[in-house]
Amino acid sequence: MSHHHCSGGCTTQISLEEALTMGRDKVKELHTHYLNASLVTLLSLINFDTPFVSAQGVSVFDEQGREYLDFLGAYGALNLGHNHPEILAALQQVQTRPNLLQSSISAVSAALAHNLSHLAPGSLQRSFFCNSGAEAVEGALKLARIATGRTKFIYCHNSFHGKSFGALSVTGREKYQIPFRPLLSPAEGVPFGDLEALQAKLKQEDVAAFIVEPIQGEGGIIEPPKGYLASAKKLCSRYGSLFIADEVQTGIGRTGTFFACTAEDVEPDILCLAKSLGGGVMPMGAYLTTDKIWRQAYGTMEKALLHTSTFGGNTVACAAALKTIELILNQNLCQETKEKGSYLISQLNNLKKKYPLLKDVRGRGLMVGLEFQQPEKNAGKFSLKFTMNVVNKLAQEYMGSLVAGELFNKHRIITAYTLNNPNVIRIEPPLVVTYEQLDRLLAALESVLANHTGFLSMVGSGTKSIISRMSKIK
Repeated sequence: MSHHHCSGGCTTQISLEEALTMGRDKVKELHTHYLNASLVTLLSLINFDTPFVSAQGVSVFDEQGREYLDFLGAYGALNLGHNHPEILAALQQVQTRPNLLQSSISAVSAALAHNLSHLAPGSLQRSFFCNSGAEAVEGALKLARIATGRTKFIYCHNSFHGKSFGALSVTGREKYQIPFRPLLSPAEGVPFGDLEALQAKLKQEDVAAFIVEPIQGEGGIIEPPKGYLASAKKLCSRYGSLFIADEVQTGIGRTGTFFACTAEDVEPDILCLAKSLGGGVMPMGAYLTTDKIWRQAYGTMEKALLHTSTFGGNTVACAAALKTIELILNQNLCQETKEKGSYLISQLNNLKKKYPLLKDVRGRGLMVGLEFQQPEKNAGKFSLKFTMNVVNKLAQEYMGSLVAGELFNKHRIITAYTLNNPNVIRIEPPLVVTYEQLDRLLAALESVLANHTGFLSMVGSGTKSIISRMSKIK
């Protein structure tokens, strides 16, 4: 370690080179001391604290060189997989360009905005670039207020739009909201898929925007009824409210079309993007809107700087995004995703017929949710094993995490449960996943389902302590 004297006296700094060769225990110790200690505990309970040392495509490797398959895909941020060589090469191509230079206009962001506009549904024309999905949502909410002159937002129950104040205010899960109230108001929730409830709110004509995910991600991979999104958009137009489509997780090919909206023939007024827009390498977000809304909001020189971002639209992030879009289109990954998705979903439905523990299979393209039965339903089999109420409650609530733990520890497959519904595991592999890799997932899942009494009996013994510790962390 090198010692540097600075104003704060002597500090001990760890160099990048030292960090890259650090052992597992040291990594864990530093995380526990300087980062999120409870998260470290939570991850180590299900052995999710393995440090991985390299990654390529769908594969990640631990220190022993063992391969794990990433079916979590960073919640939809790895549509092109880990460390895509052409994305890394794109970063090299711009490495001598100015990266952060606000007093100029960049060719790379210009090209990206042009390309997004030509891909996007309807008359979405103008882009604003930022660094994350939550920031894209914040920008969209502010745009809706200034463009309409109204203040109220409508969102859906069980939705997820981010954890910054504005995005959290329109996220339909109390668990994330309660500790931070009062939030941005007025903001009101309606049931996802319920047009009457939406119309009742909109017809007061005080709503700036309705924000909605085309498929709810954290809600447990929930698709709305057919025609819901298009009808919701018509209602918004009728009552002078803007329709914001949050495609942060569904965008960039994830559901089998470049945007999920296009499958439903929906033309949003504002569309939010992030996650895979950065090619799995850079933090990158954007919202798109129409020329008309943009002009209403920021169309004069005095209003041009009302919403800006220091890092938004930087050269490196835009280069990654430009190359990402090119690869998705050139490799026909939307169509491939549609085909792989229908293969995966039909195979999963076969497993569902064989194993009652698998309660439901949902999704579109490679955005798939598996919902598990709560073990209580089969009380006869397991009642002896679930003696403690707390164990029972948590096994119900965390069935998804128990299955995810089995997939990880026994089969080296990375998945995770959805934030708003811990009984649902999400399957969101990179779109470049092979059929052979999909078959490895299916075989692993079948093995877990076939032997589920085995891992549920763990709940009776060793997992008691784990689960009671989990209840304290919650």
